[in-house]
Amino acid sequence: MPFLLTDEQREFGRSLDALLAAADTPAVLRAWAAGDHGPGRALWGRLADAGVFALAVPEAYGGVGPLPVEAAVACVELGRHAVPGPVAETLAAGALLAGAGGPVAEEWLPGIASGAAVVSLTLEGYGPYAPDADAADAVFTVTGDELRLAPGPGEPSASADPARRLFRPEPGGAPVAKGPAIRPAARAAGDWAAFATAALALGCGEELLRATVAYVKQRTQFGVPVGSFQAVKHRLADTLLGLEFARPLLYGAAVEMTSEVSRPGAGAGSGSGSGSGSGSAEGSPGAGAGSAEGSPRAGAAVAAAKVTAGEAGYAAARTALQLHGAIGYTEELDLAWWLRRARPLRDAWGTPSACRARVLAG
Repeated sequence: MPFLLTDEQREFGRSLDALLAAADTPAVLRAWAAGDHGPGRALWGRLADAGVFALAVPEAYGGVGPLPVEAAVACVELGRHAVPGPVAETLAAGALLAGAGGPVAEEWLPGIASGAAVVSLTLEGYGPYAPDADAADAVFTVTGDELRLAPGPGEPSASADPARRLFRPEPGGAPVAKGPAIRPAARAAGDWAAFATAALALGCGEELLRATVAYVKQRTQFGVPVGSFQAVKHRLADTLLGLEFARPLLYGAAVEMTSEVSRPGAGAGSGSGSGSGSGSAEGSPGAGAGSAEGSPRAGAAVAAAKVTAGEAGYAAARTALQLHGAIGYTEELDLAWWLRRARPLRDAWGTPSACRARVLAG
């Protein structure tokens, strides 16, 4: 099936790129890693004004979604610029709360859409850690048929990415929703978290490749740029191929998720909002009502995108580190923040082995 982004979707990506290019994200990253969330929250607000976090929130709750294709466009740009904060988790919370419905959705979804609420979460089967829980306004946990609001972020754990801190949420907290709608809502949230993380990893890899190509054009040995050496060209070409193979899988997953959202009865849970969005990709179904329930077909497509984009982003980091030489190890180099982010993104919300197993299971 031919697939092209619409003019509106491409312009959306360009506008986010321009916004983030002017935001000095390396400085924001350094502040976030040091515990100063002010610059990051200010940037979060500007992204919300551009409509990023409304993409996973139904119109009934103040959003414009669910719009997986546009969310992929946005998250690739956010990954390219290494925007700090629980981006994937907040988008996933939009799917989780829309599926749960009821008072908790009415309380939190408008804030997520507007950028007033930053949210992290944990889901069964994805590990115990809530990224950036210390900066979140709410941390949701799901156990069986219960959705709870954690009483606190808990204690931090070591992370390879200092700007993506990991926390074990404090146990307990009163249930804010319960019932049979919670499990399908959690499956949909897991798919959204993996999908958004795949897009972030692809954007991260693209920036690593761009920076490395620029560097090998400048660095010289034997009087010529090292980029002219055949071995370097081959390594960069392999990296580019990995990223380009990941891109159609990412947008293919977006098409599958859009199909699940738009099919009749796809809403998960009573009280979940319904809405339709415009600007869906050419060759894909238009976004429809409700939230997808994490179908096997969409889940397998998301898993394929996640493993491919995650591995491609990590391969780009290894290429960047090798071709930058010793300077690649220095924290003074802005690229170090992208280098340290690639592997955590590869493993978050579905390790490569877990994603491959899900693809094989169909």
